Amino acid sequence: QVQLVESGGGLVQAGGSLRLSCVVSGNRFSVNVMGWYRQAPGKQRDLVADITRSGTTNYADSVKGRFTISRDNAKNTVYLQMNSLKPDDTAVYYCAVKTWGGVNYWGQGTQVNVSS
Repeated sequence: QVQLVESGGGLVQAGGSLRLSCVVSGNRFSVNVMGWYRQAPGKQRDLVADITRSGTTNYADSVKGRFTISRDNAKNTVYLQMNSLKPDDTAVYYCAVKTWGGVNYWGQGTQVNVSS
């Protein structure tokens, strides 16, 4: 079992920045990929960015150049630095991890609101 706890959401004006954090506990050595998804009201949950244990990253086109994902394996934490935020970035952001065995775990979500 793996548990995820997110933090760092909030309200920010357009053009501002936020950093999300997600701490993984439990059987953390089983974790391979760590990532962030988001879900806006009435929309599906989409991948924002993910990162493998070796550091290979992947980003949604809509956030490339603005968001940066990173992880600290020693602290079992994944981060999402969000810069140049836009109102369209408003959503609930979910931390997610995938184990080496292919099992997915989700955090409870943290709200990000970007005002225009």
